[in-house]
This record gives sequence, structure tokens and C-alpha cells, in this order.
Amino acid sequence: MPEGHTIHRLAEDHLDRFGGRPVRVSSPQGKFSDSAALLDGRVLERVDAHGKHLFLGFGETPEGEGPGGNGGSGGSGEDLGWVHIHLGLFGKVAFGPAPAPPPTDTVRLRLASGTAYMDLRGPTTCALITAPEKGAIHDRLGPDPLRPADDGEKAWARISRSRTTVAALLMDQKVIAGVGNVYRAEVLFRHGIDPYRPGKDLTRPEWDAVWADLVALMREGVRNNRIDTVRPEHTPEAMNRPPRVDDHGGEVYVYRRAQMPCHLCATEIRTAPLAARNLFWCPTCQPPVN
Repeated sequence: MPEGHTIHRLAEDHLDRFGGRPVRVSSPQGKFSDSAALLDGRVLERVDAHGKHLFLGFGETPEGEGPGGNGGSGGSGEDLGWVHIHLGLFGKVAFGPAPAPPPTDTVRLRLASGTAYMDLRGPTTCALITAPEKGAIHDRLGPDPLRPADDGEKAWARISRSRTTVAALLMDQKVIAGVGNVYRAEVLFRHGIDPYRPGKDLTRPEWDAVWADLVALMREGVRNNRIDTVRPEHTPEAMNRPPRVDDHGGEVYVYRRAQMPCHLCATEIRTAPLAARNLFWCPTCQPPVN
């Protein structure tokens, strides 16, 4: 499942390609057809991202154009709300230049302009929602390290009272939105925190450092469109070691490195299931607190 930096990057990509202009909207698969018909020819006015949720905000039809761009009353000024997208485990977004090729019947949503197109396949959610419905989604999510107005206070209030492991709490989207399996494993390693430590045993300075690190790492993820978590002194060039070869990409300390030596201490990286995902950690660099 894509982590939060990918969703924020997708928001920027949609705004760059389609923002402020009328967009042709269709659903070749048919599951979004009624909503696509309402949006066709409307202007993509704004985008938003919160955790793993992407929102595309459509507004009025340009003057002189009706839905589909074929003429009509136009200029309605009606705000049609937001397309809510959650990719889930199997959702994929693909961008390309115009003209768009004929779509396949697996495309849930296609956006097209005179310069670009976007195809969405296999999302868990693709729905047209109202502003209050969007607000309800935000209300049930925790703070997002990539949202400028968010900070770690709300998350700390929950973590500091919880007996749940810090590794499970970091994956709970109601506690922190956007952190997935990679950032969870890597940020705990970077701060030497045993993933099985209860949240209530985390100190406030430790949490503040973890939050600040998530903000920095995830911003880099948006900028580079990949997850890199190793510090400059631990890169392949600095350590004279081979670069990582993995479909995931990016240089990491522990994620998907089970049974391989730790870059810092050479201890074998361990893995175990936790919160329905595989956890990765170094037992030497992340020792239990007695």
C-alpha cells in the first residue's frame, strides 16, 4: 500500500497537470459512471491529501460549456464536492501525455485535458463526496506529518497513554496518518527504539524527535518520489558497500532486510508480524528498555 508521501506527490501531480482547467472525466469500467457524468467538463479547482487519502475538488463548468464541454448553460458556480480516492493495496495511478490512448475496461476513473491524462485502476475507494463527508474523513484521521497545519500533539496524547506497542501505534491511521510499514520500521531504527516498547513508555523528547524525523523524511519522499532513510554517513558511497537492489527502491536500514547484517553493527536484522504487517528491526541497535 502506498505510504503518505506518495499520496501527497499524487496531489501535486494532479494539480500540476489538470489544476485550474476543465477536465474530461469518464469511467471506462463503469463503476464511477454516474459521478463522472456530473464532473465531466468541470474545472479541477483544488487538491488535498491526508494520510493515504487523496481528494480532488471540482467546481463550476467554464462559461459557455456544459458537462462534457459540448455547450450548455455553463457558469453554474456549483461546487460539486470532492472525488475521494484511497488506493488500498491494489490501486494504481498512471499519468501520460495527450492524446490519451483508448482506455481499457479496468480503468475506474480517467481524467483528460488537452495536454495530459490520468488513469486510475483498482482503488479501494473512488467516490464523489460532499464537503461535510470529506470533513468526517479528516476527523477520524490522526495528524499527518506532511500537512503544514498538523503537529504531533494529538498523536502524543494518544501514544503517551497507550499500552499498545509503539510499532503498532505508528501504523494506526487514527493516531498518525500516512505512516506505513517502511517509515515505521525506519524511523524506529533511526532513533534506537525497540518496536515492542509500549507507547506509554516513550519519553516526550523521543516522540518529538520521531515526529520531526517523520516530517523531514516524508518531505524528502515527496520531493524524490521514493523512500530513502539512511543518513549521509551510511550511504553505499560513504560505507563502500553495494547499493540496495529491491523493487521498493531507496536506501534503508532495516525494511525488507531480514537476515541481512545491520549497516551499523552487523547484527542480523529480524522480522516478525505485527499489526498485520511484517516488522523489521535490529535487536542490537534497538534494545529493549529494562
